Amino acid sequence: MLMVEPVEVLRPPRTTNAYTSRPDWDQAVKVWSGLAAVQPDKAFESFSPARDQSTERLTAYLPFFAVVSSTDGLKVRGHLYEIDGEPKVWAATSRRHLTVSIWRAVR
Repeated sequence: MLMVEPVEVLRPPRTTNAYTSRPDWDQAVKVWSGLAAVQPDKAFESFSPARDQSTERLTAYLPFFAVVSSTDGLKVRGHLYEIDGEPKVWAATSRRHLTVSIWRAVR
């Protein structure tokens, strides 16, 4: 697996009001940047009367020492992707790495 794609890990502060708590991506801080392997996962569209949306999903393979958590976002190819679930640690072999599932709404 060649890690040749530049990525940035962004950590946003939480914005809270009376009804919700959400990440404030405009105030996000870069906590790590480096090279990773980014592969397509799946793309799908969900149709409903209230929402017409396409979602793009990718899998990112980061170096073992990368700083990333489930609340962070990854900037890949100029687009911001949110992390879906916890990063998975692969530490058993000589090719140790982290696997992260990421997604973004396309429209």
